[in-house]
Amino acid sequence: SGKDAEEGFTPGDDYAMMREVLKRRFSRALKEDPDRTGGQWPDLVLIDGGRGQLGVTLEVFEELGIEDVGVAAIAKGPDRDAGREKIYRPNHPPKSLPLRDPVLFFLQRLRDEAHRFAIGTHRARRAKAAGASPLDEVAGVGATRKKALLHHFGSARGVAQAGLADLEGVD
Repeated sequence: SGKDAEEGFTPGDDYAMMREVLKRRFSRALKEDPDRTGGQWPDLVLIDGGRGQLGVTLEVFEELGIEDVGVAAIAKGPDRDAGREKIYRPNHPPKSLPLRDPVLFFLQRLRDEAHRFAIGTHRARRAKAAGASPLDEVAGVGATRKKALLHHFGSARGVAQAGLADLEGVD
């Protein structure tokens, strides 16, 4: 979207979006809780992805001077096969857990819940943006009047093209 371009990355650039989210999250934590006593600092950051996502996270942490937060990236196996995940950590070879390992099940559920939350948040934002109208910017036009004007004129463009007498004629 246009907002993404304003933020300095193009839609679909997962690495750039991830970098932005991590920078915002941990820059805020550094500013608001530099002594790390307020509960904003995790012991471990789990990333959904593989070596590339781990690398982005480590780059951001290095830029911000964060050295004491553990990081691991969890990637699905070949063909995005759940159950064959690989865990990537800095300075360690990739690790796979046994197929029926309870820790693997926990990590899968954690990832799935994070996806569910992200998708729900994205859908809510899209729905809110879809209901937006140029009429929202007009002082004195609340939700009820906006609805009446849109119903009467058919669109925000129709409202904008209406004359004063036509506008005053809407209940």
